[in-house]
Amino acid sequence: MSRNFIIFGASKGLGDAFVKGLPAFGDTVWIISRSRPNALDLNDGVQRIWLEVDLSQQDRIGLVKDALKDKTIDVVIYNVGVWEKNGFEDYYDFDHDDPRDIAAILNINLVSTITFIQALLPNIRRSKSGKVILIGSTAGLDNTRNSQVSFVTSKYGLRGIASALREHLRKDQIAVTCINPGELAAEIPYEDGVERAISKYEGTRIPVQDIISIVKCIVSLSVVSCVKEINIPAINDENC
Repeated sequence: MSRNFIIFGASKGLGDAFVKGLPAFGDTVWIISRSRPNALDLNDGVQRIWLEVDLSQQDRIGLVKDALKDKTIDVVIYNVGVWEKNGFEDYYDFDHDDPRDIAAILNINLVSTITFIQALLPNIRRSKSGKVILIGSTAGLDNTRNSQVSFVTSKYGLRGIASALREHLRKDQIAVTCINPGELAAEIPYEDGVERAISKYEGTRIPVQDIISIVKCIVSLSVVSCVKEINIPAINDENC
């Protein structure tokens, strides 16, 4: 049975891996990103359609709705997350964050998540086994010792979105899942394989293929089951 996917934040890293590794022959994938994904050049029996969308611009919601019209969407993957400039460097200091950057992080990571998914609800409800999957972060969990105030706030908030959206869609039997990975080996292309990702970072970062495997499992479940939340830190991450 073929499926229709829509994947946000899909031009590189984990999003690119979703576009390449998740769909099967005969599936259709709408790709939401600002830059053209190289996955469009694949010839593997998957129809990939790119929508050039800047998620910081709320007026782009109409473009997505017009492109999909009354199409059925079986799986929504919202894989979006921007963070502070130098946020993961040792010298990062919240005191120096620009208020405009703080507002932009919360707009993209939280507001756009709500508004773009809201716009897709009629399409998801057409599916016989709809799934909404939000990609969070272990930074949004307790006791993970992250000092990036805006990014951490947004990832905590994403879990709240998943919880409330799940209740809203319960009557429609649409499952909502939040996946919280630790640091990913996102710079290693999906096609390069798991072993390269493991050896490059000596097992301290999670291969994107692991997240693909988890999502494939969730997507394959019947309409009866709902996976609420999955936390997946690297086994050697002592902060998680």
